[in-house]
Amino acid sequence: MPNITQNSVPVIEISKVATRFGDQVVHSGVDLEVRRAEIFAVIGGSGSGKSTLLREMILLQRPDSGSISILGADLQQLTDDAAAALRQRWGVMFQHGGLFGSLTVLENVGLPLREHTRLDDALIDELARWKIAMSGLKPEVASQYPSELSGGMLKRASLARAMALDPELLFLDEPTAGLDPESAAGVDQLVLKLRDVFGLTIVMITHDLDLLWQVADRVAVLADGKVQGLGSMSELARMDHPAIRPYFEGPRSHAASQHQTQK
Repeated sequence: MPNITQNSVPVIEISKVATRFGDQVVHSGVDLEVRRAEIFAVIGGSGSGKSTLLREMILLQRPDSGSISILGADLQQLTDDAAAALRQRWGVMFQHGGLFGSLTVLENVGLPLREHTRLDDALIDELARWKIAMSGLKPEVASQYPSELSGGMLKRASLARAMALDPELLFLDEPTAGLDPESAAGVDQLVLKLRDVFGLTIVMITHDLDLLWQVADRVAVLADGKVQGLGSMSELARMDHPAIRPYFEGPRSHAASQHQTQK
């Protein structure tokens, strides 16, 4: 994969983030920095706080303390208008698609354009069709409803909608979860293409070992409320930490790493 992590311009800066749900401590001092135009993955076991961290980054939840800065904006200091403007600079692909079942794929993808621009309907439909094609879907999919799509097609349609407003930053929540190997591999290639063609910064939550080895520039491992390891998969493989070792032991881990070595 292209080595672009030398670009040190930070797009996301997370400092000393702490999060609690009652007596449960989810984060107890998370520190992270995501660089421009890199593919950055966050991994961790169940309850490690990776999904909570994603919600905090996309303004669906506030941490109890600490700071999160995205695209130069301190999320804790935003006015409502500034928050609305910032949301238009990123796209989110939700784990289960997040598409409206009563709308066609074309209408779903065009919805952000109708909400946030003054473009006429014909141009919006044209742009939506282009995003659908860019995501690897056939033109006839535009007229279908989410319930008519396979899992892989649903992921691509969700990604097309996330790209509707030409974002600088893309958040992917379990982009290959529930997909067969062929569909998952197609999403892997699409993620790389989007980064390389459009220079996007991509943050993803995933447990897919193939995706981690094939796509991620850097990976952060969350456990016990903090980042326990940070680096490329090759770098993490050399770390001896109980939260990290499970990703490099067992047949699935060995197969994924060997696939990367053979490329």
